[in-house]
Amino acid sequence: MSALSTMSATSALTPFDLDPAAGTDSQVLVLGIGNLLWADEGFGVRCAETLHRDWRLPAGVAVMDGGTQGMYLLPYIQGARRLLVFDAVDYGLQPGEVKVVRDDEVPRFMGAKKMSLHQTGFQEVLAAAAFTGQLPDTMVLIGVQPEDLADYGGSLRPLIQARIPAAIDAAVAQLAAWGFAPERRPEPLAETLADASLDQSIYEAGRPDETLAWRLGDPRFLNRRDEIAGAAGDVGAANVQGAA
Repeated sequence: MSALSTMSATSALTPFDLDPAAGTDSQVLVLGIGNLLWADEGFGVRCAETLHRDWRLPAGVAVMDGGTQGMYLLPYIQGARRLLVFDAVDYGLQPGEVKVVRDDEVPRFMGAKKMSLHQTGFQEVLAAAAFTGQLPDTMVLIGVQPEDLADYGGSLRPLIQARIPAAIDAAVAQLAAWGFAPERRPEPLAETLADASLDQSIYEAGRPDETLAWRLGDPRFLNRRDEIAGAAGDVGAANVQGAA
């Protein structure tokens, strides 16, 4: 497997610096962006993981978990001739609808209804790439209308999870149209796209049920319900004593 196929956004090199086969006309970046900790916000990252796991990509194509890296993604965008982005986007459609937009429409939809700081950041990345004269020649955004963004520590809602195959089909078709047809792997790739702890199967296995996770979030990231209740009780008692 080429080092090009999986990259972290913290690397100082672009993916194309690592592959001598990636000529100036064969630099395609597939980027999943979003926040795994906010339910359907993680759609783009989970799509990138799925493409990496289930499909073998030809030389010159990189797939990345861009997370919420913002301007750290600039050199990767500048190094790509073609850019394909997965994300959860507020298109104003019914939850679960997948929509594909292209080229000049991409920055417009990324900022039309900002649901997250990462969208503002990514819009600025595209603007910076354009300012430096290094915007990709072609851009495609494959987005889904989210259902729930308010469950901190939650996962994709079943409706949105079920739309990942449609997004992957759209991406595979687009890559093939660009002349970079992926091949389905006979077996899923064991190597994860990012840190293994963030892989969906591992992340889901470590999540508590909704009685602990809903609203207060996943206890791996927020205080537990009983700790919060106890702290609130201590504050209330202190206020009563102070009033007396």
